[in-house]
Amino acid sequence: MSTPDVSVIVIVFNDAERLPRAVQSVLDQTLHNVEAVIVDDCSTDGSFGVAQRLEAEHPGRVRAFQLPENSKGCGEPRNRGIVEARGTYVMYLDSDDELELNACRNMVEAAESTGAELVSGLSTQIYIDTRTQREQPWYRWLYQRHQVLENVAELPDLFVFDTLSTNMCYRRDFLLDNKLTFVKGLLYEDLLYSAQAYLAADRIALIPNQVYKWYIRQNVAKAQKSITNRRDEIRNFSDRIEIHRRIDALLAEKGQTGLRRAKDLKFLKHDVPLYLREFPQHSAEWQRQFAELTRDYLKTIPLDVFEQLQPVHRVSAYLLIQQDWANLLPAIDWLRNPRKTPMPLVERDGRIYFCADHLDDETGRRMLDVTEVGFQARSLNESTLRSQLLRWEPQGDDAVKITGRTVNPLGLITPDAKLSGKVEVKARRKGLQTFFFPVDSFRHQGDFVEWESTLDISKTLRPLGLVDTIWDVWLNMSVDKQRTRPPLSVDQLDLDGDFAARPRLTRLLADRLRPEVSRPGHLAFQLAAVGSAAKKGRGLLFDLVNSPAGAPLKRSAKRVLQARRDLSSQESKVRWYHRAVTRMPMKKGLVVFESHLGKQYSDSPRAIYEEMRRRGLPFHAVWSYEGKTPPKGFPKAGKDVELVQRWSWPYLYALARAEYWIDNQGFPLALRKRPETTYIQTWHGSALKRMGFDMAEYRMQPRHKQDEYQRALDRFDHFVVRTEHDVDTLVRAYRLPESKVLRVGYPRNDALVAARREETANGKRERGPLAKELGIDPDRTIVLYAPTFREKAPELVLDPVGFAERFGEDTTLLVRSHYMQRLAVPRTLKGKVVDVTDYPDITPLLGLADALVTDYSSVMFDYALLDRPMVFYAYDYEEYAGAARGTYFDLREAAPGPFVETQEQLFDAVDALRKGTDEFADKRAAFATRFGEYDEGRAAAQIVDRFFGPAAGARAKGEQA
Repeated sequence: MSTPDVSVIVIVFNDAERLPRAVQSVLDQTLHNVEAVIVDDCSTDGSFGVAQRLEAEHPGRVRAFQLPENSKGCGEPRNRGIVEARGTYVMYLDSDDELELNACRNMVEAAESTGAELVSGLSTQIYIDTRTQREQPWYRWLYQRHQVLENVAELPDLFVFDTLSTNMCYRRDFLLDNKLTFVKGLLYEDLLYSAQAYLAADRIALIPNQVYKWYIRQNVAKAQKSITNRRDEIRNFSDRIEIHRRIDALLAEKGQTGLRRAKDLKFLKHDVPLYLREFPQHSAEWQRQFAELTRDYLKTIPLDVFEQLQPVHRVSAYLLIQQDWANLLPAIDWLRNPRKTPMPLVERDGRIYFCADHLDDETGRRMLDVTEVGFQARSLNESTLRSQLLRWEPQGDDAVKITGRTVNPLGLITPDAKLSGKVEVKARRKGLQTFFFPVDSFRHQGDFVEWESTLDISKTLRPLGLVDTIWDVWLNMSVDKQRTRPPLSVDQLDLDGDFAARPRLTRLLADRLRPEVSRPGHLAFQLAAVGSAAKKGRGLLFDLVNSPAGAPLKRSAKRVLQARRDLSSQESKVRWYHRAVTRMPMKKGLVVFESHLGKQYSDSPRAIYEEMRRRGLPFHAVWSYEGKTPPKGFPKAGKDVELVQRWSWPYLYALARAEYWIDNQGFPLALRKRPETTYIQTWHGSALKRMGFDMAEYRMQPRHKQDEYQRALDRFDHFVVRTEHDVDTLVRAYRLPESKVLRVGYPRNDALVAARREETANGKRERGPLAKELGIDPDRTIVLYAPTFREKAPELVLDPVGFAERFGEDTTLLVRSHYMQRLAVPRTLKGKVVDVTDYPDITPLLGLADALVTDYSSVMFDYALLDRPMVFYAYDYEEYAGAARGTYFDLREAAPGPFVETQEQLFDAVDALRKGTDEFADKRAAFATRFGEYDEGRAAAQIVDRFFGPAAGARAKGEQA
């Protein structure tokens, strides 16, 4: 018999039903000279009989073998398969999975063309118990293109992440020559086997083709789970640790220290958190054994590897090593729920630490430092404070009394704060019912706020009983005028008892409400059928729904749910906006204002709005806001001003009927403007970096995409500029005609021009009420740091602690993040460093500051109008200016102030300014003239005169025509 090209070793244990499908995927391969070698691990369900039948049906192509006793793993069946295989190449297949149709052909061709001993392709996870059978490629980035590696160290991610054996094709001689076999008696044998193969191979080929279909079932009983997914068995973790130790020894033997570090990093970021997420639900004995195994192994990992971790992983690993359960459980809650603020936190010397324990140890300080996370910069509205369930006291069959404890990070909730709240019980399915229970009491206890509530669950909660079987529980807490809404964390509290249920669709569907802990570790209630009548009724209902007679009902329900989802989708809103809403009559005097995509009440739209209000003009204003509630600073809704959420139906209704649109960035590109509406685009700043069609990414788009973008720009009826530089850059880049240009200056800068004139006339600088509002001594020097937006994750490169140590005696640093990003600023350097990111408008802050530190932000153009010192902290200028997007001019040459690239240079420049040194007065004046020639202090007045005086709207349209 001729030698097969490929021997596919199919291993099976008690999987008689699915085995034929797996084998058929081998027989159907487009490379025909392929054999299936079935190895049964001593099954008890007739799997070997099925294998023998397949062998009889396909003689010469299928061969079946059986181990004499069950090996309790995948390694021994595969080892037997290698012995029995006859092919030039070997692949592995599990009985519940399939090979992709062209898998063998693609992998053999790659091996033959490259001479590779090992070829690896893409495996795709298919979640078969989900409604859509969701597919997830396994580490897709490794298989974006054909690659040939002479050494696996060329691509450490391959060694670290793709540790499967089933998506690989091996030369059989390579396996035999290197004596590569799977380890006996240990789980996770794939990890060691793959490591050995990668390190032994002289050439590895990667192909961008799917080769393996990996079917995953999540909602199965424990007995049906894969043995590697039974993480409640301590053997699962002990075997994983042992496999890692053996890989470490292999890497040490090969001198592969770089691969060892990469593997350790993945172990800390993936393996340990995988078990920690389920840690609170395990027994005390399991936790003890897990901690001992982990501690011993983690001691072999260098400290600097830990320092490459995200803070949550670093903190969790350290507390686990210390067996500090009290602090570890909140860390695990943070791991499960990354947006939470999990602890009260502690501040030392301007740094923020996860907890106060272990800080006497230098290693503890390094591991527990969470300053970079930015907890200290979050307001209460931006925080999800960990709320732990402390006590659970059932009150008979109908109610339960609960006691909870909510963290108070860094004293965010003051002792005199007014506290109120309620417990929310909400159906998990969106759009269904919500019920509330009052919080009976709050007790401020320093680092925590303790509270109590009695949930009269049976009498109050009225579920439908069919689609709303899971109910989540939240604490809605108000602190003065701010709110937080955390779920209730359950660590290791026994939730005894269940409660009577009263479904609206009768108790024949369900009769009890059972408390449970959700996957993220939060309190929930589940509707259950416990009594015989409820069990029978629920069974009959599901039989009906799943019968042919119930099919129309299911289809109708799906259509209703889909229609509801479609109605709230952005695509649906755009469609109805264009079809129906814009056909409604225009509302005379309706003006829609928007600033920075609804994130602020600020800038030129605000200046125009307030000028109109000051004059008492008759108009109806609509301000859009982003988020669930209006951000800080928005005007109070009333008779003449309406606040609407961006992309809501009222927002679309207002845009469709408005006489004027006024913003500084851009109303949604997908929404057309009706011809009768006048769009005044005030823009948000002069340009340093290239914009619009001056950017390569727009010029390289296909024609239809460019046309779509241009149509959005063509909605502008008037475009406000402050300088001819804007005309040469922005106007040209957006391909706007000269007739649309308004040379009036930026309305937002009227206040700065007025402040400069007043200072010149009076000979002194007035602080005004803002300094008092921010808690700043008016006699201190005030420096504003306002960096621009960056594509990558933001970081505070100006060290606030260092600034405070050097200048804090008489100088205050204001830190203003870009409105699209948030920098972490310590709240603990009171009076010395103040985070003003939440202040709704930057213009008053510019007026307050004695000096500006920026990089490439357009605030430089505005601040120049004040004729005050500026420092340009351009630590990444080459990267910023040298990017594909490019700049309109060289800031190094044009900067009207010191151009510095290190923090020490920055501090020296600030020190010189504080001493009165000013070498840039002439250059600053020229800069202000060049970039603010039309900023004369009457921009808002000129726009209001032109568009909102008698018959202004008609005149403006006539002029445009």
